[in-house]
Amino acid sequence: MKSVGPATGSAAPVRLTSYARGGGCACKIPPGELEAMVAGLLSPPSAAQALSGDEDRLLVGLEDGDDAAVVRTGDGTAVVSTADFFTPVVDDARDWGRIAAANALSDVYAMGGRPLVGLNLLGWPRDVLPAELAGEVLAGALDVARAAGCLVGGGHSIDSPEPLYGMAVTGLVDPDRLLRNDAGRPGVPLTLTKPLGVGILNNRHKRTGEVFAHAVAVMAALNDKASAAALEAGAVCATDVTGFGLLGHLHKLARASRVTAVVDAAAVPVLDGARESLRAGYVSGGTRRNLDWVRPHLDAGRAGEDQLQLLADAQTSGGLLVAGEIPGHPVIGELVPAVAGTTLVIR
Repeated sequence: MKSVGPATGSAAPVRLTSYARGGGCACKIPPGELEAMVAGLLSPPSAAQALSGDEDRLLVGLEDGDDAAVVRTGDGTAVVSTADFFTPVVDDARDWGRIAAANALSDVYAMGGRPLVGLNLLGWPRDVLPAELAGEVLAGALDVARAAGCLVGGGHSIDSPEPLYGMAVTGLVDPDRLLRNDAGRPGVPLTLTKPLGVGILNNRHKRTGEVFAHAVAVMAALNDKASAAALEAGAVCATDVTGFGLLGHLHKLARASRVTAVVDAAAVPVLDGARESLRAGYVSGGTRRNLDWVRPHLDAGRAGEDQLQLLADAQTSGGLLVAGEIPGHPVIGELVPAVAGTTLVIR
């Protein structure tokens, strides 16, 4: 994409990823730091809440770091609410908008819900990048939201030093058919609905400018059909795989469900070019932090460091990780009874 350079007025390519330190979900605050940050919020309900019964309405909150909050409405339905935003993961503005919208909507699908309305969350360095480019980001997001049947009703914007974009999304979910990350049980297979490797390819794109159209297509794809298939199969436990990588999100699921997860590394789908790019050194800091976080809880077996980094790769708009077998998607492992001190086993 080319646009008019704001400083010179001459036609010049705009590399959005060069305006951000990180990119996509790899720019998340590390999971260990985040958990320490919110630990003080996990206090028991106040006496007033207990008397009113309000604490029973919050079906999913902060406790297990699930994908979205779920609140019972009292009429047999529940509201699912989430927000997600990040710095540019690709240089094409419209593609960035598409990916960011799909990523935000994914949190609703990961809970088994249906998105209703999204609100734009935009940070823009208005003295550095042209407003027309921000319009392209918003247009890309609108395309994906419309494909999801989700309305977009305005939002909020700020002047920020780095470009930021995402959405706050509200949806509906049947409280009796929730997909939660604390509902896993031993003996259930694990299914992954998108291949890994987008973090590695995005890192290569940021550093070299090479475009990986197949990675963009994966990130911009909705998880709506995967969510519907999981519910149809009777699944009750799922999460989506984003910035904490497969190992990070699976660790959270296994810990919340009080089980151990066994991963068959050879069965995990990987995008073309990801392994070669990993060997060439295109690994993000977020991926390394993910692996450091889970390592104390990991039995790596014979897996080498490259394999572990791939499994910890910081994904953006990744697939659903479902405790259950979903037709058309690979089974990558299973949940087994808890092994003391170990939430993850690689075989």
